[in-house]
Amino acid sequence: MKLQEIDKTLYRKNMNLFIVILVVSLVVLSLLLGAGLIALFGATPVPGEPTGNFHLNLLGVIFSLGLCSAVIYNLKDKPFFSEIYYVWQLKQLHNRIYRKLIKIKAAAAQNDVNALIILLFYYTSLRQVYELDDNTLTLPALTQDLNRLNAQIESLGLLLSPEQFTPELLTRPF
Repeated sequence: MKLQEIDKTLYRKNMNLFIVILVVSLVVLSLLLGAGLIALFGATPVPGEPTGNFHLNLLGVIFSLGLCSAVIYNLKDKPFFSEIYYVWQLKQLHNRIYRKLIKIKAAAAQNDVNALIILLFYYTSLRQVYELDDNTLTLPALTQDLNRLNAQIESLGLLLSPEQFTPELLTRPF
């Protein structure tokens, strides 16, 4: 995956709008689908006793999650979602790298070029996501890690860049 320049204000605006629409959609659809299922299959309420329709309400929530997921899947390639989808893909890659991070760091300490490329991509893309999400608390530590890695790469006389990263590098054992 190649790193892209993202307009932070557009990303934040689209992300906030997306979250609001998603939450409202989930709430409204859950209520409507739950009420519809209760109207079709629900028990007749007896005054003073529970209705026993919890499972139908839960099914309404599950159906609304499925419906919203299907809509999002079909809209993910639209221009409105381009920044959101890009950051989502980056975060997925971060999770894949994080699961192997101890082994990757150990290989990088042994000057493994592939491990160095992975770490360079990881730190650079993590910095981009932190800046987009205004996560400034851990940014100094990340900058320190990135500076150490760049110093190591420079001391080895290598010319590496985050653009050299491919997800296939994560499939090899470390």
